[in-house]
Amino acid sequence: MASSPTPPDPPSWSRRLKELLFGKPRNLQEAGLVEKLSLVALLAWVGLGADGLSSSCYGPEEAYRTLGSHTYLAIGIAALTAFTVVLIATAYSRIIEEFPHGGGGYVVASKLLGERVGVVSGCALLVDYVLTVAVSVAAACDALFSFLPPDWHGFKVASEVVIILALTVLNIRGVKESVLTLAPIFVLFLLLHVFLIVGGIALHLGQVPQVVGNLKDSFRSGLASLGGWGMVVLFFHAYSMGGGTYTGLEAVSNGLPIMREPRVRTAKRTMLYMAVSLSFTAAGLMVCYLLWGVEPLAGKTLNAVLLESFSARWSWGQALTVATLLSEGALLVVAAQTGFLDGPRVLANMAVDSWVPHRFAALSERLTTRNGILLMGAAALSALLYTHGEVRHLVVMYSINVFLTFTLSMLGMLRLWLGRRNSQGRWRKVALFAAGFSLCGSILIITVVEKFRQGGWVTLAVTGCCIGLAFLIKRHYRGMAGKLAELDRTLGTIPAGEEKVAPSLDPGKPTAAFLVASYSGLGVHTVLNALRFFPGHFRNLVFLSVAVVDSGAFKGEGELAKLRQRQEAMLAEYVALANRLGFAATSRLGVGTDVVAAAEALCLEVLREFPRTVFFAGHLIFRRERWYHRYLHNQTAFALQKRLQWQGVPVVVLPVRVY
Repeated sequence: MASSPTPPDPPSWSRRLKELLFGKPRNLQEAGLVEKLSLVALLAWVGLGADGLSSSCYGPEEAYRTLGSHTYLAIGIAALTAFTVVLIATAYSRIIEEFPHGGGGYVVASKLLGERVGVVSGCALLVDYVLTVAVSVAAACDALFSFLPPDWHGFKVASEVVIILALTVLNIRGVKESVLTLAPIFVLFLLLHVFLIVGGIALHLGQVPQVVGNLKDSFRSGLASLGGWGMVVLFFHAYSMGGGTYTGLEAVSNGLPIMREPRVRTAKRTMLYMAVSLSFTAAGLMVCYLLWGVEPLAGKTLNAVLLESFSARWSWGQALTVATLLSEGALLVVAAQTGFLDGPRVLANMAVDSWVPHRFAALSERLTTRNGILLMGAAALSALLYTHGEVRHLVVMYSINVFLTFTLSMLGMLRLWLGRRNSQGRWRKVALFAAGFSLCGSILIITVVEKFRQGGWVTLAVTGCCIGLAFLIKRHYRGMAGKLAELDRTLGTIPAGEEKVAPSLDPGKPTAAFLVASYSGLGVHTVLNALRFFPGHFRNLVFLSVAVVDSGAFKGEGELAKLRQRQEAMLAEYVALANRLGFAATSRLGVGTDVVAAAEALCLEVLREFPRTVFFAGHLIFRRERWYHRYLHNQTAFALQKRLQWQGVPVVVLPVRVY
């Protein structure tokens, strides 16, 4: 007879520290939990729109710097920038309508262009979101150190490392907590930049004739020195180098799962807020650079130079400059949220499709994709240290993958609407996505060609390695699925003998409890082997399963109910199998995000009801164990065995050899 389980120990100091940093576990039984964690349009604008709005701190600057002495072209680039923002935002609003459960680049490309193209887009997005974190934090510290003494600049990289670590912890606590914490910063940034842009333009209204005359003279001079073709090349080169301006626009369509119902309406409203705020800010800043004759200064951003010129006329001007730069730095930190919000979600989607290890689909006790968040944080730190926090280097690396994803999404939607011959508004949408594809594809090609040797090759190499690794992982999982399918065909439907009258459960008799994930050859193999090794010993069979709430299941209240129903139906099949074998049988179901912790609680509950229970679990074994098997396949059986054996509970792990 098994000994009584030892009472659980009080929480360890590490557990208490974990709860202090990340918060206490969420209660999955709480009514309206999904609704409470979702975001309304204004909060989604903060959490997802901050990336787009904050890109106005470095995108327009890069374009303006590229113009060199030909700054008169800034007016045209400002207008084209605003048009591009509106065009891409409108296109993604249509994508949101087509993919109401989340239409990020990975999903769109996979559904419309095939899974192989989808994994290219997915890997590009992953690298993009890593660089979102790195470039946002680096640009934030550039803004903050613009008004600090030069002697302090040696601490910039260290400050960036600390910020990324803090954001990692904050995001593991949960999406809504992190967004609510940072919302005031977003509002402050918006108000101060509206004041700067409106004030910067208003102060030059009396000089409009003079400004227009200067622009005409500069244009004629530039035309004489560059020629018509040279001016066109410079214009589009500078426009492409400002591609970082548009990098946050895809985030809304990818972030639908965290939005308040009705999600499509919420997402489209969020996209509208983002498009208006970004087009106004990016175009407005570029116009102000031109009007105020801003020139680059070492150790300062162009926004810092503009602010110093704009505020010099007032006694409180220095305070305005510092406050605005602080808001920029803070908002850029908020923008890094996008990498932590959407990057793990892309990982989770790819994990469900077996392109990356399945563990990236798992949720933590706080219902965040913790493994993905940790990976994003670690990779962003690596990118930051590799580039020494240089924003211009990071922006080049960043823009390439953004526009690769944009281009593939536009191409997929263009193909979709070309095929819908009788749909209302077909040609209007074809024109929209054709324009988007042409614009995004052009920016992508120019950026790769112009910046290949200045960091572009690094992005392409890293993305290529990610794609290759994804195909290797997919091949492994596909091979495993084939072997398990053979096992299912052999054992999944046996035995199908005569129906027998199953005896009643007797809690005092020896009981075998089986931990199963699905009704398959793997589970049946474990049951039959246990009965073969202990012939005639067990009188009761209990089947245990944990309905694991991962990122695929946590999309709404209805999804959680469906998950429970599926698992209950699966357990009923095992009970029926046991009855056909002549055993008394029952089942128990647990729900949780951590399968080991939920299974442990379930086992202890069964042990109180059936004190003479031996627990069984199956585990896949390989002829040649490789180091990567530990990362690609869970170690649930051994982790659970260790926990329960410490409490004096017998657990047998039976090997299942598939190849």
